[in-house]
Amino acid sequence: MIRIWGLTDIGLVRKDNQDAYATEHFAESGFTVAVVCDGMGGVKGGHLASQIAVETYLAETKKVLRADMSTSQLSQASSYAVAIANDAVYAKAQVAREYHGMGTTLVSAICYDGGAVISNVGDSRAYHITAEGIRRITKDHSLVEALVRRGDITEEEARVHPNRNVITRALGPEKNEECDGYVCELKQGEYLLLCTDGLINTVSDQEILYEVIHNGDESSCLERMLAISKSRGAADNVTAVLLKVI
Repeated sequence: MIRIWGLTDIGLVRKDNQDAYATEHFAESGFTVAVVCDGMGGVKGGHLASQIAVETYLAETKKVLRADMSTSQLSQASSYAVAIANDAVYAKAQVAREYHGMGTTLVSAICYDGGAVISNVGDSRAYHITAEGIRRITKDHSLVEALVRRGDITEEEARVHPNRNVITRALGPEKNEECDGYVCELKQGEYLLLCTDGLINTVSDQEILYEVIHNGDESSCLERMLAISKSRGAADNVTAVLLKVI
């Protein structure tokens, strides 16, 4: 069984919230699905792109998931839903000039008994959180991630790098786009966090771990992390979904 908390906030600087998220438990197949997106391409375009991607991903997974699927089949189903979401955002971007080039990140989880299948495009992230520590599951598709992998900058320098918002892969701008896939084992009492870079750029991994595991009521930990982000300026929208195996 999965318990879920989620929030999205405009932050302190942006005039519009271009993030979107959704969660749903599919009773027929038994899977719990969560998806988080961070739109780009102007106020209207970014908001629309993230909404389309979230709604399409959720609808497509609901259509194709079956209770007897293996983790490999779940990964394929998730990749298929991401591809259909990309098609939907791309098609909408062709309709009007103000939407041309719009896109969105996506990070998603399909939770089953004992684990989750994760998909991501862009720089929204998934974290596995336990009493022993916090581990980033996904790899960002971004300029600064490439610099970190080459050893040119550190993880901490990446958080404040002037080009930290430059992503190298997104849903929508191109007719075809691929996602990365991961499988994460989840035991009772462990957590999975999906979040946009608005949280990542203002709250450290260790602070996330502390708020989820050590600082009191877990049901309010996302609000506490949002408060930290706002205390540091919250220059971007902040969105997070926390899932716990109970």
